[in-house]
Amino acid sequence: MNRRTLLTQAATIPLLASGLSSRSPATAANGPNGTSRRRVRTGDALWPSAAEWDALKQAVGGRLLKVESPLATCVGAADSMPCREVLKALRNPFFIGEQPGATESTGWIDAWMFAPSVYAVTVRFSEDVAAAVNFAREHNLRLVVKGGGHSYLGTSNAPDSLLVWTREMDNITVHDDFVPEGCAVSPQPAVSVGAGAIWLHVYDTVTTKAGRYVQGGGCTTVGVAGLIQSGGFGSFSKNYGSAAASLLEAEVVTADGKVRIANACRDPELFLAIKGGGGGSFGVVTRVTLRTHDLADWAGGAFFSVKAMSGVAYRDLIQAFVRFYADQLFNPHWGESVNLHRDDTLSFSMVSRGLDNAAAQAVWQPFLDWIAASPQDYRISGRPNISAIPARNWWDAAYHKMHSPAAIISDPRPGASPGDFSWAGDHDQIGAFWHGYESLWLPASLLQPNQQNRLAGALFAASRHWTTGLHFNKGLAGAPPEAITASRDTATNPKVLDAFALAIIGGFGPPAYPGIPGHEPNVAEARNDAAAIGNAMDELRKLSVAPASYVSESSYFEKDWQESYWGTNYSRLRAAKTKYDPDGLFFVHHGVGSEDWSTDGFDRLIAN
Repeated sequence: MNRRTLLTQAATIPLLASGLSSRSPATAANGPNGTSRRRVRTGDALWPSAAEWDALKQAVGGRLLKVESPLATCVGAADSMPCREVLKALRNPFFIGEQPGATESTGWIDAWMFAPSVYAVTVRFSEDVAAAVNFAREHNLRLVVKGGGHSYLGTSNAPDSLLVWTREMDNITVHDDFVPEGCAVSPQPAVSVGAGAIWLHVYDTVTTKAGRYVQGGGCTTVGVAGLIQSGGFGSFSKNYGSAAASLLEAEVVTADGKVRIANACRDPELFLAIKGGGGGSFGVVTRVTLRTHDLADWAGGAFFSVKAMSGVAYRDLIQAFVRFYADQLFNPHWGESVNLHRDDTLSFSMVSRGLDNAAAQAVWQPFLDWIAASPQDYRISGRPNISAIPARNWWDAAYHKMHSPAAIISDPRPGASPGDFSWAGDHDQIGAFWHGYESLWLPASLLQPNQQNRLAGALFAASRHWTTGLHFNKGLAGAPPEAITASRDTATNPKVLDAFALAIIGGFGPPAYPGIPGHEPNVAEARNDAAAIGNAMDELRKLSVAPASYVSESSYFEKDWQESYWGTNYSRLRAAKTKYDPDGLFFVHHGVGSEDWSTDGFDRLIAN
């Protein structure tokens, strides 16, 4: 697990001694055809001059920023009040989203640490993006794109880079009759969204205010454009398919600086690449237009935990749930997850669509009766919360503050928008320093009666090593035929269409800030956890399922990632990369074409 990574938080913050390595040589070299083999870093002779940076600043209306780490105030003053205040603020996702030098995760052991860019262009218009792209290409710079900054794999940050920061591109426009440019198709309801918008604001516009639904992400502060490019799954994907499946059109700035409109009729290869081919690999997406759907009357869920009194009882509980899921929950009504814990507890965080209170409770009653029949073996913690609310209020902050205040955490800053909140269940991940993360799509064939025992046994074995989660909305088997058809027409690995769930096994520690006493990562603990997480996933791999995973929620060290993320679609994506970015201006870890570069994206390994 040795990977090169570099921390550049502030000039005086020391590097973490373990897990980091030195820079590549400071002189740029050219390949045989004049193509640069090495990107320019700060301190190199070819790094742009102050005058050249000033020219870029003028070209983008003055919105070029010298990026500073929000932790600069902590250097040499970790116990000071300003430092304590900024560390507290960095647990607020809305504060993080407003900082060009911060990311939602703080790093991953032996992989990456958050590292602010040197400069950032706060883009408002596609012309700003084009200016930044042209500048990076002409000066051979490492280019990074950030909207929401939620990447677990660290793809939205890099040292010695120029950042295209899309946060202010947040316009949201609802359409009653949208027709993609250049296409002779029937108009349909849609919404156009700027690349920097977060999903909470899109849901507020489309669902709370307009009474329709758009398929997006589950976490409220995830960026719109990044999720679409990764494929994208939310709580209700089991009914609507992936977020990318609803993409009708995108505005994209490609490596040549051109602003393109990509849809099924114009630049269709680029359009497919954006629909799940991975963010930051093909261009800078500045706007997406997504199909909107009819909104169900009800949205709700089932939330409770069951503790088994012995390992044998726990194994039986897992098998009973597998059988119950296959019979009652394997359909478009139910998404989200269950977690199998090492302490013999099975916890449920399921979300429903289109079922009122009575209907939802009726679905779960047989399983609850099965548990109640063996009081010597099982204990339910508290009373199961199986309920529903009007679907239009699902992202309505005012409704939650009145009826379910414990479900949300509002932005606590003075003057913050009263509608801004994150889900309480997502809050512990803010600032996460990842110890390990593994994921695997599980085929629906494992739900067949003659396979349920194998599946339950593997899940039980995995839970002995680490908490194991099943995310049912991130596997599309059981979705309506139209959702399957639309999701098939994306770049995501087709294995998702046959999967009933994405198994996720991950672990993290508190925010890690090397160089700040009391906040350094616990390297030994992280590596031990990573080993246990890997052992847990090995138990599921014994089911002999095809290695396939979701690009945004997978291991930094994913083996055969081209096949795992995109399967049979990879050759088409590689061809699109060659066509639209032949010199590899756009690089992200394990992105299409990244095999041509060193792991930090600065040294080209294959000459043109």
